[in-house]
Amino acid sequence: MACFLVPTAEAIVTTVASAVIKKSKKNEKETDEYEVKFSDRLGRLNGLLWGGSGLLAFEHLWHGEISPFFPFLTAASNPESTQVMLDEMAVNGTAMAVIVTAVWAATVVIEKIWAKNAKEHNEKEVRS
Repeated sequence: MACFLVPTAEAIVTTVASAVIKKSKKNEKETDEYEVKFSDRLGRLNGLLWGGSGLLAFEHLWHGEISPFFPFLTAASNPESTQVMLDEMAVNGTAMAVIVTAVWAATVVIEKIWAKNAKEHNEKEVRS
């Protein structure tokens, strides 16, 4: 019904955070070739969240759960349906947002490990 709103809210927050970080670190020195800036990593999370939310919104639109007229969500027009919608947002929407963020965090950790190993390997080759 409206589970896509939770990842969308997270996407809005991370988009604003990414913009603030990029603006505040504009004059900062460059990182080495193996390190990826956090704002770039956060941009990947934004892409995952916006993409998933967009697809879910389209799916809900396709099934008639979203209308172009107020209250926009068909479940919000009936108090009983509204409670079901809020429960779905709390359970499914939160679960989706947490899973997407956890997968993103795992990729960040893996990327840092690979970058560290590549840097160490390159330093060994230079010393040899």
